Amino acid sequence: MSKSSIKLILILLVLGFAVWNLYPSYRWFTMSKAERENRERLSDTLIKKALNLGLDIKGGMNLILELDTSNIPDNMTLNEAQSQSIEIIRNRIDQFGVAEPVIAKQGDQWITVQIPGIKNLDRAIELIGKTALLEFKLVDDKINTSDYINDAGEIETSKIPAGIEILKGKDRGYYAVKKETKLTGAMLTNAEVKVGGDYGAPYVAISFNREGANLFSAITGSNINKQLAIVLDGVVQSAPSIRSRIPDGNAIIEGSFSPDEAKSLAIVLKAGALPVPVRIIESRVIGPTLGEKSIKASLYAGLFGMFLVFIFILIYYKFSGIIIDIALFLNSVIIFGMMGYFHATLTLPGIAGIILTIGMAVDANVLISERIKEELRLGKTLRLAVNSGYDKAYSSILDSNITTLIGAIFLFQFGVGAVKGFAVTLSIGILSSMFTSIFVTRFIYDIILRNSDIKNISI
Repeated sequence: MSKSSIKLILILLVLGFAVWNLYPSYRWFTMSKAERENRERLSDTLIKKALNLGLDIKGGMNLILELDTSNIPDNMTLNEAQSQSIEIIRNRIDQFGVAEPVIAKQGDQWITVQIPGIKNLDRAIELIGKTALLEFKLVDDKINTSDYINDAGEIETSKIPAGIEILKGKDRGYYAVKKETKLTGAMLTNAEVKVGGDYGAPYVAISFNREGANLFSAITGSNINKQLAIVLDGVVQSAPSIRSRIPDGNAIIEGSFSPDEAKSLAIVLKAGALPVPVRIIESRVIGPTLGEKSIKASLYAGLFGMFLVFIFILIYYKFSGIIIDIALFLNSVIIFGMMGYFHATLTLPGIAGIILTIGMAVDANVLISERIKEELRLGKTLRLAVNSGYDKAYSSILDSNITTLIGAIFLFQFGVGAVKGFAVTLSIGILSSMFTSIFVTRFIYDIILRNSDIKNISI
Protein backbone atom coordinates (compact mmCIF):
# COMPACT_ATOMS: atom_id res chain seq x y z
CA MET A 1 0.00 0.00 0.00
CA SER A 2 1.42 3.39 -1.04
CA LYS A 3 1.99 6.33 1.34
CA SER A 4 -0.75 8.31 -0.42
CA SER A 5 -3.25 5.52 0.20
CA ILE A 6 -2.34 5.38 3.88
CA LYS A 7 -2.70 9.16 4.18
CA LEU A 8 -6.09 9.06 2.44
CA ILE A 9 -7.36 6.32 4.76
CA LEU A 10 -6.16 8.26 7.82
CA ILE A 11 -7.86 11.48 6.64
CA LEU A 12 -11.12 9.64 5.90
CA LEU A 13 -11.05 7.91 9.30
CA VAL A 14 -10.54 11.21 11.15
CA LEU A 15 -13.27 12.97 9.16
CA GLY A 16 -15.67 10.03 9.46
CA PHE A 17 -15.11 9.90 13.21
CA ALA A 18 -15.68 13.68 13.50
CA VAL A 19 -18.88 13.65 11.40
CA TRP A 20 -20.22 10.64 13.33
CA ASN A 21 -19.85 12.56 16.60
CA LEU A 22 -20.92 15.89 15.09
CA TYR A 23 -24.29 14.67 13.80
CA PRO A 24 -26.04 14.36 17.23
CA SER A 25 -24.95 17.90 18.09
CA TYR A 26 -26.26 19.18 14.76
CA ARG A 27 -29.59 17.39 15.29
CA TRP A 28 -29.82 18.80 18.81
CA PHE A 29 -29.37 22.41 17.72
CA THR A 30 -31.85 22.07 14.84
CA MET A 31 -34.66 20.56 16.96
CA SER A 32 -37.71 22.49 18.04
CA LYS A 33 -37.99 23.32 21.73
CA ALA A 34 -40.82 20.80 22.22
CA GLU A 35 -38.89 18.00 20.54
CA ARG A 36 -35.80 18.84 22.59
CA GLU A 37 -37.74 18.62 25.87
CA ASN A 38 -39.28 15.32 24.79
CA ARG A 39 -35.83 13.94 24.01
CA GLU A 40 -34.62 15.03 27.44
CA ARG A 41 -37.39 13.06 29.11
CA LEU A 42 -36.53 9.99 27.06
CA SER A 43 -32.81 10.46 27.83
CA ASP A 44 -31.79 8.62 24.65
CA THR A 45 -28.44 8.15 22.98
CA LEU A 46 -28.75 11.42 21.08
CA ILE A 47 -28.72 13.40 24.34
CA LYS A 48 -25.66 11.55 25.60
CA LYS A 49 -23.70 12.17 22.40
CA ALA A 50 -24.69 15.81 21.87
CA LEU A 51 -22.57 18.70 23.11
CA ASN A 52 -22.96 19.76 26.72
CA LEU A 53 -23.95 23.41 27.01
CA GLY A 54 -22.58 25.62 29.75
CA LEU A 55 -24.59 27.80 32.11
CA ASP A 56 -24.13 30.87 29.93
CA ILE A 57 -25.81 29.07 27.00
CA LYS A 58 -28.18 26.49 28.45
CA GLY A 59 -29.26 28.36 31.56
CA GLY A 60 -29.51 26.82 35.02
CA MET A 61 -28.85 27.81 38.62
CA ASN A 62 -26.16 29.91 40.27
CA LEU A 63 -25.64 29.58 44.05
CA ILE A 64 -23.32 31.24 46.53
CA LEU A 65 -22.77 29.25 49.72
CA GLU A 66 -21.31 30.59 52.96
CA LEU A 67 -19.46 28.34 55.39
CA ASP A 68 -20.41 28.53 59.06
CA THR A 69 -16.96 29.41 60.40
CA SER A 70 -18.09 29.06 64.02
CA ASN A 71 -18.44 25.29 63.56
CA ILE A 72 -15.06 24.48 62.00
CA PRO A 73 -13.46 21.47 63.77
CA ASP A 74 -10.36 22.17 65.85
CA ASN A 75 -8.22 19.91 63.66
CA MET A 76 -9.16 21.74 60.43
CA THR A 77 -8.31 25.15 58.98
CA LEU A 78 -10.80 27.36 57.15
CA ASN A 79 -9.07 26.68 53.82
CA GLU A 80 -9.22 22.91 54.43
CA ALA A 81 -12.91 23.10 55.34
CA GLN A 82 -13.61 25.10 52.18
CA SER A 83 -11.68 22.68 49.95
CA GLN A 84 -13.27 19.59 51.49
CA SER A 85 -16.74 21.12 51.19
CA ILE A 86 -16.12 21.76 47.48
CA GLU A 87 -15.14 18.12 46.88
CA ILE A 88 -18.17 16.78 48.76
CA ILE A 89 -20.57 19.14 46.94
CA ARG A 90 -18.97 18.11 43.63
CA ASN A 91 -19.49 14.42 44.45
CA ARG A 92 -23.14 15.07 45.31
CA ILE A 93 -23.83 16.98 42.11
CA ASP A 94 -22.02 14.36 40.00
CA GLN A 95 -24.30 11.66 41.42
CA PHE A 96 -27.27 13.96 40.80
CA GLY A 97 -26.50 13.57 37.10
CA VAL A 98 -25.61 17.14 36.08
CA ALA A 99 -23.09 17.61 33.29
CA GLU A 100 -20.11 19.88 33.88
CA PRO A 101 -21.07 21.87 36.99
CA VAL A 102 -18.80 24.71 38.11
CA ILE A 103 -17.85 24.60 41.81
CA ALA A 104 -15.18 27.02 42.95
CA LYS A 105 -13.85 29.02 45.88
CA GLN A 106 -14.96 32.63 46.22
CA GLY A 107 -13.05 34.49 48.87
CA ASP A 108 -12.14 32.78 52.13
CA GLN A 109 -15.49 31.40 53.23
CA TRP A 110 -17.77 31.29 50.19
CA ILE A 111 -18.32 28.74 47.44
CA THR A 112 -19.82 29.43 44.02
CA VAL A 113 -21.90 26.66 42.44
CA GLN A 114 -23.15 26.84 38.86
CA ILE A 115 -25.38 24.01 37.60
CA PRO A 116 -26.31 24.10 33.88
CA GLY A 117 -29.71 22.83 32.76
CA ILE A 118 -31.02 22.05 36.24
CA LYS A 119 -34.74 21.24 36.35
CA ASN A 120 -35.63 20.59 40.01
CA LEU A 121 -34.29 23.67 41.80
CA ASP A 122 -35.64 22.90 45.28
CA ARG A 123 -34.22 19.40 45.28
CA ALA A 124 -30.82 20.66 44.07
CA ILE A 125 -30.68 23.30 46.81
CA GLU A 126 -31.56 20.73 49.46
CA LEU A 127 -29.01 18.29 48.07
CA ILE A 128 -26.18 20.85 48.07
CA GLY A 129 -26.94 22.57 51.38
CA LYS A 130 -27.61 19.51 53.53
CA THR A 131 -24.84 18.90 56.05
CA ALA A 132 -25.69 15.16 56.05
CA LEU A 133 -24.28 14.36 59.47
CA LEU A 134 -25.54 10.84 60.11
CA GLU A 135 -25.55 9.60 63.72
CA PHE A 136 -26.85 6.52 65.50
CA LYS A 137 -28.11 7.14 69.06
CA LEU A 138 -29.97 5.01 71.55
CA VAL A 139 -33.53 6.05 72.46
CA ASP A 140 -34.35 6.46 76.16
CA ASP A 141 -37.94 5.17 76.26
CA LYS A 142 -38.29 5.93 79.99
CA ILE A 143 -38.50 9.66 79.34
CA ASN A 144 -41.78 11.25 78.32
CA THR A 145 -40.85 13.86 75.72
CA SER A 146 -44.08 15.82 76.22
CA ASP A 147 -42.78 16.90 79.66
CA TYR A 148 -40.12 18.96 77.94
CA ILE A 149 -42.22 20.60 75.21
CA ASN A 150 -43.95 23.88 76.12
CA ASP A 151 -47.30 25.14 74.84
CA ALA A 152 -45.61 26.90 71.92
CA GLY A 153 -44.17 23.58 70.74
CA GLU A 154 -40.61 24.53 71.73
CA ILE A 155 -38.14 22.25 73.48
CA GLU A 156 -37.21 23.48 76.97
CA THR A 157 -33.59 22.40 77.00
CA SER A 158 -32.97 23.63 80.57
CA LYS A 159 -35.23 20.92 81.99
CA ILE A 160 -33.79 17.98 80.07
CA PRO A 161 -31.75 15.53 82.23
CA ALA A 162 -27.98 15.42 81.73
CA GLY A 163 -26.82 13.14 78.93
CA ILE A 164 -30.21 13.31 77.17
CA GLU A 165 -31.43 15.42 74.25
CA ILE A 166 -34.83 15.82 72.65
CA LEU A 167 -34.86 15.59 68.87
CA LYS A 168 -37.69 16.13 66.44
CA GLY A 169 -38.80 13.15 64.37
CA LYS A 170 -39.15 13.30 60.60
CA ASP A 171 -42.59 11.68 60.59
CA ARG A 172 -43.92 12.13 64.09
CA GLY A 173 -43.38 13.89 67.42
CA TYR A 174 -40.16 13.95 69.37
CA TYR A 175 -37.62 11.42 70.59
CA ALA A 176 -35.57 11.40 73.79
CA VAL A 177 -32.14 10.07 72.84
CA LYS A 178 -28.83 9.74 74.62
CA LYS A 179 -26.34 12.43 73.62
CA GLU A 180 -23.58 9.87 73.17
CA THR A 181 -23.17 9.04 69.47
CA LYS A 182 -22.66 5.32 69.06
CA LEU A 183 -21.79 5.42 65.36
CA THR A 184 -21.56 8.03 62.57
CA GLY A 185 -21.86 8.03 58.81
CA ALA A 186 -18.11 8.54 58.47
CA MET A 187 -17.76 4.74 58.34
CA LEU A 188 -20.27 4.25 55.51
CA THR A 189 -19.08 2.56 52.32
CA ASN A 190 -22.33 2.61 50.37
CA ALA A 191 -25.88 3.96 50.37
CA GLU A 192 -28.50 3.03 47.80
CA VAL A 193 -32.25 3.28 47.31
CA LYS A 194 -34.30 0.10 47.51
CA VAL A 195 -37.99 -0.64 47.54
CA GLY A 196 -39.68 -2.99 50.01
CA GLY A 197 -41.58 -3.14 53.26
CA ASP A 198 -45.28 -3.76 53.68
CA TYR A 199 -46.37 -1.12 51.16
CA GLY A 200 -43.46 -1.21 48.75
CA ALA A 201 -42.14 2.13 50.01
CA PRO A 202 -38.60 3.23 49.09
CA TYR A 203 -35.91 3.13 51.78
CA VAL A 204 -32.14 3.67 51.92
CA ALA A 205 -29.90 0.66 52.46
CA ILE A 206 -26.51 1.50 53.97
CA SER A 207 -23.31 -0.51 54.45
CA PHE A 208 -20.40 0.10 56.83
CA ASN A 209 -16.71 -0.60 56.44
CA ARG A 210 -15.10 -3.33 58.54
CA GLU A 211 -14.53 -1.07 61.55
CA GLY A 212 -18.07 0.30 61.33
CA ALA A 213 -19.54 -3.21 60.89
CA ASN A 214 -17.77 -4.44 64.02
CA LEU A 215 -18.97 -1.42 65.99
CA PHE A 216 -22.54 -1.77 64.65
CA SER A 217 -22.50 -5.46 65.56
CA ALA A 218 -21.41 -4.63 69.13
CA ILE A 219 -24.06 -1.89 69.49
CA THR A 220 -26.92 -4.05 68.25
CA GLY A 221 -25.73 -7.11 70.21
CA SER A 222 -25.68 -5.28 73.54
CA ASN A 223 -28.95 -3.33 73.09
CA ILE A 224 -31.49 -5.93 71.97
CA ASN A 225 -35.14 -4.79 72.30
CA LYS A 226 -34.03 -1.17 72.50
CA GLN A 227 -34.66 1.50 69.87
CA LEU A 228 -31.74 2.87 67.86
CA ALA A 229 -32.43 6.34 66.48
CA ILE A 230 -31.03 7.11 63.02
CA VAL A 231 -30.38 10.87 63.13
CA LEU A 232 -29.61 13.01 60.08
CA ASP A 233 -28.67 16.64 60.74
CA GLY A 234 -30.39 16.58 64.13
CA VAL A 235 -33.65 15.05 62.88
CA VAL A 236 -34.63 11.46 63.70
CA GLN A 237 -35.35 9.72 60.40
CA SER A 238 -36.48 6.49 62.05
CA ALA A 239 -35.98 4.64 65.33
CA PRO A 240 -36.29 0.88 64.72
CA SER A 241 -36.20 -1.63 67.56
CA ILE A 242 -33.14 -3.88 67.68
CA ARG A 243 -34.41 -7.47 67.44
CA SER A 244 -31.04 -9.21 67.25
CA ARG A 245 -27.36 -8.56 66.70
CA ILE A 246 -26.58 -7.39 63.15
CA PRO A 247 -23.11 -8.74 62.28
CA ASP A 248 -22.89 -7.91 58.55
CA GLY A 249 -22.71 -4.11 58.85
CA ASN A 250 -25.88 -3.51 56.82
CA ALA A 251 -28.77 -1.34 57.95
CA ILE A 252 -31.75 0.47 56.47
CA ILE A 253 -33.18 3.96 56.91
CA GLU A 254 -36.95 4.20 56.61
CA GLY A 255 -39.14 7.26 56.96
CA SER A 256 -42.02 7.48 54.48
CA PHE A 257 -39.67 8.74 51.78
CA SER A 258 -40.77 9.66 48.28
CA PRO A 259 -38.53 8.18 45.55
CA ASP A 260 -36.80 11.57 45.07
CA GLU A 261 -36.26 12.03 48.82
CA ALA A 262 -34.79 8.56 49.14
CA LYS A 263 -32.47 9.16 46.18
CA SER A 264 -31.30 12.52 47.57
CA LEU A 265 -30.64 10.97 50.98
CA ALA A 266 -28.64 8.14 49.41
CA ILE A 267 -26.59 10.66 47.42
CA VAL A 268 -25.63 12.85 50.38
CA LEU A 269 -24.82 9.85 52.57
CA LYS A 270 -22.66 8.26 49.90
CA ALA A 271 -20.83 11.51 49.14
CA GLY A 272 -20.21 12.17 52.84
CA ALA A 273 -21.09 14.86 55.33
CA LEU A 274 -19.94 18.44 54.91
CA PRO A 275 -17.21 19.29 57.43
CA VAL A 276 -19.09 22.45 58.43
CA PRO A 277 -22.67 23.61 57.86
CA VAL A 278 -23.25 25.91 54.87
CA ARG A 279 -26.04 28.33 54.13
CA ILE A 280 -27.19 29.60 50.77
CA ILE A 281 -26.83 33.40 50.72
CA GLU A 282 -27.71 33.85 47.04
CA SER A 283 -29.72 31.74 44.62
CA ARG A 284 -30.35 32.85 41.05
CA VAL A 285 -32.08 31.02 38.23
CA ILE A 286 -30.52 31.87 34.88
CA GLY A 287 -32.84 31.36 31.93
CA PRO A 288 -31.59 29.99 28.60
CA THR A 289 -33.06 32.87 26.58
CA LEU A 290 -29.95 35.04 26.83
CA GLY A 291 -27.79 32.02 26.09
CA GLU A 292 -29.78 31.08 22.99
CA LYS A 293 -29.56 34.65 21.69
CA SER A 294 -25.85 34.78 22.48
CA ILE A 295 -25.04 31.49 20.80
CA LYS A 296 -27.03 32.47 17.69
CA ALA A 297 -25.27 35.83 17.56
CA SER A 298 -21.88 34.17 18.08
CA LEU A 299 -22.67 31.53 15.47
CA TYR A 300 -23.74 34.12 12.90
CA ALA A 301 -20.69 36.26 13.67
CA GLY A 302 -18.40 33.25 13.39
CA LEU A 303 -19.94 32.11 10.08
CA PHE A 304 -19.81 35.61 8.64
CA GLY A 305 -16.19 35.98 9.76
CA MET A 306 -15.26 32.61 8.25
CA PHE A 307 -17.02 33.56 5.00
CA LEU A 308 -14.97 36.77 4.75
CA VAL A 309 -11.77 34.84 5.51
CA PHE A 310 -12.63 32.23 2.86
CA ILE A 311 -13.28 34.93 0.26
CA PHE A 312 -10.07 36.82 1.12
CA ILE A 313 -7.95 33.67 1.01
CA LEU A 314 -9.54 32.67 -2.30
CA ILE A 315 -8.88 36.08 -3.87
CA TYR A 316 -5.36 36.47 -2.50
CA TYR A 317 -4.03 32.92 -3.03
CA LYS A 318 -6.23 31.99 -6.00
CA PHE A 319 -6.02 28.21 -6.66
CA SER A 320 -4.02 27.56 -3.47
CA GLY A 321 -6.73 29.46 -1.63
CA ILE A 322 -9.17 26.68 -2.52
CA ILE A 323 -6.87 24.18 -0.77
CA ILE A 324 -6.61 26.44 2.30
CA ASP A 325 -10.40 26.92 2.44
CA ILE A 326 -10.93 23.14 2.30
CA ALA A 327 -8.52 22.75 5.21
CA LEU A 328 -10.31 25.45 7.25
CA PHE A 329 -13.71 23.85 6.66
CA LEU A 330 -12.45 20.40 7.66
CA ASN A 331 -10.80 21.96 10.70
CA SER A 332 -14.19 23.27 11.93
CA VAL A 333 -15.84 19.88 11.36
CA ILE A 334 -13.11 18.08 13.31
CA ILE A 335 -13.25 20.55 16.22
CA PHE A 336 -16.99 20.13 16.79
CA GLY A 337 -16.81 16.40 16.19
CA MET A 338 -14.08 15.94 18.80
CA MET A 339 -15.98 18.12 21.27
CA GLY A 340 -19.00 15.87 20.78
CA TYR A 341 -16.87 12.78 21.37
CA PHE A 342 -15.34 14.11 24.60
CA HIS A 343 -18.72 15.54 25.78
CA ALA A 344 -16.96 18.89 26.16
CA THR A 345 -19.01 21.78 27.51
CA LEU A 346 -19.66 24.54 24.99
CA THR A 347 -19.66 27.99 26.57
CA LEU A 348 -19.45 31.46 25.05
CA PRO A 349 -15.69 31.67 25.87
CA GLY A 350 -15.46 28.21 24.28
CA ILE A 351 -16.89 29.64 21.06
CA ALA A 352 -14.24 32.36 21.28
CA GLY A 353 -11.62 29.61 21.57
CA ILE A 354 -12.93 27.97 18.39
CA ILE A 355 -12.80 31.26 16.47
CA LEU A 356 -9.26 31.84 17.75
CA THR A 357 -8.08 28.41 16.56
CA ILE A 358 -9.57 29.03 13.11
CA GLY A 359 -7.49 32.21 13.00
CA MET A 360 -4.40 30.21 13.99
CA ALA A 361 -5.19 27.66 11.28
CA VAL A 362 -5.30 30.49 8.72
CA ASP A 363 -1.96 31.73 10.03
CA ALA A 364 -0.33 28.31 9.55
CA ASN A 365 -1.64 27.98 6.00
CA VAL A 366 -0.54 31.51 5.12
CA LEU A 367 2.95 30.74 6.43
CA ILE A 368 3.17 27.61 4.25
CA SER A 369 1.87 29.43 1.16
CA GLU A 370 4.33 32.31 1.59
CA ARG A 371 7.22 29.86 1.95
CA ILE A 372 6.18 28.10 -1.27
CA LYS A 373 5.99 31.47 -3.06
CA GLU A 374 9.52 32.32 -1.89
CA GLU A 375 10.85 29.02 -3.24
CA LEU A 376 9.11 29.58 -6.58
CA ARG A 377 10.71 33.03 -6.84
CA LEU A 378 14.10 31.34 -6.45
CA GLY A 379 13.38 29.41 -9.65
CA LYS A 380 12.67 25.99 -8.12
CA THR A 381 10.25 23.59 -9.73
CA LEU A 382 6.73 23.37 -8.33
CA ARG A 383 7.31 20.03 -6.58
CA LEU A 384 10.59 21.18 -5.01
CA ALA A 385 9.02 24.49 -4.00
CA VAL A 386 6.11 22.74 -2.23
CA ASN A 387 8.39 20.27 -0.47
CA SER A 388 10.79 22.99 0.62
CA GLY A 389 7.97 25.33 1.65
CA TYR A 390 6.45 22.74 3.99
CA ASP A 391 9.86 21.76 5.41
CA LYS A 392 10.78 25.36 6.22
CA ALA A 393 7.37 26.30 7.64
CA TYR A 394 6.99 23.12 9.71
CA SER A 395 9.26 24.13 12.60
CA SER A 396 7.69 27.58 12.95
CA ILE A 397 4.15 26.17 12.93
CA LEU A 398 5.08 23.46 15.43
CA ASP A 399 6.79 25.90 17.83
CA SER A 400 3.93 28.40 17.86
CA ASN A 401 1.22 25.76 18.25
CA ILE A 402 3.03 23.77 20.96
CA THR A 403 3.60 26.87 23.09
CA THR A 404 -0.07 27.84 22.72
CA LEU A 405 -1.11 24.26 23.59
CA ILE A 406 1.01 24.36 26.76
CA GLY A 407 -0.74 27.59 27.76
CA ALA A 408 -4.14 25.98 27.10
CA ILE A 409 -3.20 22.98 29.27
CA PHE A 410 -2.31 25.28 32.16
CA LEU A 411 -5.58 27.17 31.70
CA PHE A 412 -7.49 23.90 31.89
CA GLN A 413 -5.54 22.66 34.91
CA PHE A 414 -5.84 25.79 37.02
CA GLY A 415 -8.88 27.54 35.56
CA VAL A 416 -12.53 27.01 36.41
CA GLY A 417 -15.82 27.27 34.56
CA ALA A 418 -15.70 29.40 31.44
CA VAL A 419 -11.87 29.45 31.47
CA LYS A 420 -11.84 25.64 31.24
CA GLY A 421 -14.32 25.75 28.37
CA PHE A 422 -12.03 28.15 26.52
CA ALA A 423 -9.01 25.92 27.21
CA VAL A 424 -10.75 22.77 25.96
CA THR A 425 -11.86 24.24 22.65
CA LEU A 426 -8.48 25.93 22.20
CA SER A 427 -6.59 22.64 22.78
CA ILE A 428 -8.80 20.65 20.41
CA GLY A 429 -8.60 23.44 17.83
CA ILE A 430 -4.79 23.59 17.95
CA LEU A 431 -4.40 19.85 17.35
CA SER A 432 -7.04 19.93 14.61
CA SER A 433 -5.49 22.94 12.86
CA MET A 434 -2.05 21.30 12.85
CA PHE A 435 -3.57 18.17 11.29
CA THR A 436 -5.43 20.05 8.55
CA SER A 437 -2.75 22.70 7.88
CA ILE A 438 0.21 20.33 7.62
CA PHE A 439 -1.19 16.90 6.80
CA VAL A 440 -4.37 17.48 4.79
CA THR A 441 -3.13 20.34 2.60
CA ARG A 442 0.13 18.47 1.92
CA PHE A 443 -1.89 15.44 0.83
CA ILE A 444 -3.93 17.59 -1.60
CA TYR A 445 -0.75 19.08 -3.05
CA ASP A 446 0.70 15.57 -3.47
CA ILE A 447 -2.41 14.47 -5.40
CA ILE A 448 -2.20 17.54 -7.66
CA LEU A 449 1.55 17.15 -8.29
CA ARG A 450 1.12 13.54 -9.39
CA ASN A 451 0.24 14.98 -12.78
CA SER A 452 3.63 15.75 -14.30
CA ASP A 453 2.02 18.15 -16.78
CA ILE A 454 1.33 20.70 -14.04
CA LYS A 455 4.34 23.02 -13.93
CA ASN A 456 2.85 25.88 -11.96
CA ILE A 457 -0.19 26.82 -9.87
CA SER A 458 -1.60 30.22 -8.95
CA ILE A 459 -0.58 31.07 -5.41
